[in-house]
Amino acid sequence: MLGRRLFSSSFNSLTNLKQVTSYGFSASYRSKSFVYHASGRSQRFYSEEVKKAQTATQSQSTIFDKIIDKTLPANIIHEDEKCLAFHDVSPQAPIHILVIPKKRISGLPAAEASDAELLGHLLLTANSVAKKTHLERGYRVVINVGPDGCQSVYHLHIHVLGGRQLNWPPG
Repeated sequence: MLGRRLFSSSFNSLTNLKQVTSYGFSASYRSKSFVYHASGRSQRFYSEEVKKAQTATQSQSTIFDKIIDKTLPANIIHEDEKCLAFHDVSPQAPIHILVIPKKRISGLPAAEASDAELLGHLLLTANSVAKKTHLERGYRVVINVGPDGCQSVYHLHIHVLGGRQLNWPPG
């Protein structure tokens, strides 16, 4: 676009931004991971996890495979013959647990009809670990799918997030 530039300057721990858009200039400021525009629109900055998701590949082995076979330590809070649940090493909420199947399924689109019982078991396990970690006031269950869904590990996993008031909309 003609004259598209981004200017920035510091303002009380926020960053003032002015950018040329197809509609002209719009004043903005950045706070944590959002840009707030004078027009009322907001835009999220990409986190490191989003950057990882954009470059992740469906490799033969994942970090979750190493946790399942115990070659990589994890703070495991549930294990049975079908799945494993453990605390996320990069929590996005005070309680952030991952529930993973022991059977390698790269993601939800790779699940088949024969996996229906396992998928149901994963959700019931998510509920069980939420109770175990005292999330009586509520929690969120998330499955990231693909690069735009922020899937950075291609082994199906369910996030259980809670321990604080979660915001809406999540994206």
